[in-house]
Amino acid sequence: MTAAVLTKHYYFVHTAFANKRMLLPISVIILWLIPDTHTMITQVLSDAFLQVSAFVAFTLALYYGFSQHINSSVLQGWMQRKPYREVFFAGLMGVLPGCGGAIVIITQYTQGKIGFGAVVAVLTSTMGDAAFLLISQRPEDAAIVLPISVTIGIISGFITQYWLPAPALERKAKQKSIAEAPPEPNPFELWVSRFSLAFWCLLILPASGIALLLAMQYDVNTLFRLPKQSIEWFGSVAGFTCLLLWALSAKTDRYSELAKENDNPLPKHWIRKVAQDTQFVTSWVVVAFVLFELVLMYFGDGILLSLQEWGSGSIMLATLIGLLPGCGPQIMVTSLYLQGAVPLSAQLANAISNDGDALFPAIALAPKAALLATIYSTVPALIAGYGYYWLIESMP
Repeated sequence: MTAAVLTKHYYFVHTAFANKRMLLPISVIILWLIPDTHTMITQVLSDAFLQVSAFVAFTLALYYGFSQHINSSVLQGWMQRKPYREVFFAGLMGVLPGCGGAIVIITQYTQGKIGFGAVVAVLTSTMGDAAFLLISQRPEDAAIVLPISVTIGIISGFITQYWLPAPALERKAKQKSIAEAPPEPNPFELWVSRFSLAFWCLLILPASGIALLLAMQYDVNTLFRLPKQSIEWFGSVAGFTCLLLWALSAKTDRYSELAKENDNPLPKHWIRKVAQDTQFVTSWVVVAFVLFELVLMYFGDGILLSLQEWGSGSIMLATLIGLLPGCGPQIMVTSLYLQGAVPLSAQLANAISNDGDALFPAIALAPKAALLATIYSTVPALIAGYGYYWLIESMP
C-alpha cells in the first residue's frame, strides 16, 4: 500500500471507532438482526426519514439558501437605530425551527453588537431542532406552542432589557471568538463531507416529494407502480445512511458531540450545513422512536399510563430537561409528547426552557450570560406550563 492509502485507512479506522456516536448505528444494526425487533427497526428508520428528515432538509435548504443573500450590515443598522428592535428580531430568530437563528444572536451578543435582552428573548423563544419533529408530526400543536414561545420570549427579553440585571460581557470571550480558527479537516472528514453533500443533493427533492405525498395519505408504491414496501425500504436505507454519516462526522468524545449539531461555521456550500443538521435531527429522532418502541415491547402500555399519572409533575420534569444543553434531550421530550406520555403543557414548558444548541457557544464564550439567561428562561417556562395546565387542560 502507498503512504496515502495507509493514511486514509488509519483515518477511517480511528475516526469510525474512536467516538461515541458510532454506538447508535452499531446498536441499530444489532437490533435489526434480532428477529423480534427487525420489523420495528425497519419501520422506525423509514418513518424517521420520510416523515421528519425530508421535511427538515427541505426547510433548512430554504432557510440557509435565503440567509446567503441577506445583507447583515443593513439588518444591523436597522436594529441599532431603535434598540428595542433587536429584542423583537431575536424572538423571531429563536422561533425558527432549528438552532441557526439562536446561534446567530448569541454570536452577535459575544461580539458586543446587541444587548442581553436579545439573548434572553432568543433562548426563551427557541425550541431548537425539536421544533422540526413537532411541526412535521403535529402542526396543529406547533401552531399553539410556537406562538406562545415567541410571545413569552419577546416579553422576557423586554423585561430583561429594561428591568433585570445583565452580566458584563467578558472581553476574553469576545477575543476568543475572533481569534480561534476551525481546525483543518483531515482526509476522512473530507470524504464523509463530500459523500454527505452528494447524498442530499440527490435526495432532497425526491425525498421531499415523497414525504408530501405520504402526508397527503397517498399510497406511493401504488401511485408509482412500485413493488410493495419499496418506499419503506428506501426510507429505511436512507435513514440508516443519515445515522452513519452523523456518526462518522464526530470530532471528539465530548457530550456536545452527542447532543448538538456539528459546530463548524456555515460551509462554502450551504447544502453541506443542511446535511449536517438534518443528519443530527434524524439520529435523535431514531433514538427517541427506538427507545419508545423498546419500552412498549418489554413493559407494555403501563409505562405510558404511569407517565400520564404524573399530571402536572411532568411539567417540572420537562422544564428541568430543558436546562440540559443541546437539542437531543429535547427531541426525546417531544417524542414522549407525540406518543401521549406527557401533556401539551409539559411540551410547552420544555419548549420555553430549552436553549437548544445555542447554549453551547454561550457557555464557551460568555458563561455568566449563559447561566443567567438560562435562569431567566426557566421562570416563564414554569409559569406558561402550569398556567396552560390549570387554565386549559384541567378545565372540565
